[in-house]
Amino acid sequence: MYEGPVQDLIDELGRLPGVGPKSAQRIAFHLLAAEPADVTRLQEVLQKVKEGVVFCDICGNVSEEATCRICRDARRDPTAVCVVEEPKDVLAIERTREFKGRYHVLGGALDPLSGIGPEQLRIRQLLSRISAQEVSEVILAMDPNTEGEATATYLVRMLRDFPGLTVTRLASGLPMGGDLEFADELTLGRALSGRRAV
Repeated sequence: MYEGPVQDLIDELGRLPGVGPKSAQRIAFHLLAAEPADVTRLQEVLQKVKEGVVFCDICGNVSEEATCRICRDARRDPTAVCVVEEPKDVLAIERTREFKGRYHVLGGALDPLSGIGPEQLRIRQLLSRISAQEVSEVILAMDPNTEGEATATYLVRMLRDFPGLTVTRLASGLPMGGDLEFADELTLGRALSGRRAV
């Protein structure tokens, strides 16, 4: 344990996702040794993020304006909506350069044990959006874990009554370069059930 502000900094850094105690300590000591101008720049960027970044009124993605750049882009296909859990998932899909539609960010996944139910997610906004716009396909791109599966199953039930709406899921299975012997049963089972003709 360190004294006062140093320990406070380590504790706060340790609360960040993916930052364990050792990483928090390394970052804290890096900041202590950094030039004052570097620390000031970091402070200013953090302040700008908190003051200047909002969530898009339409899709829920992060944006500097009320409507994000993807929702404003007239070249994007408004009939296809890819539903993701978090804004970082939008970036992951955008990097593929395969999807030309729009997005809907739920703001998380169903997790009753943590108190996250349908009311805490942007599901109502998704349903309103599908009712009001000419959406013909909804792609469910949830994480392949228990919470993601529960969220996708719930959304399939909610979306099944929309006439003319196709609901699809991202394919899941074996990663490129992987070996069958190292695949877990769930991944291998998904790959088998999702097989396609060649």
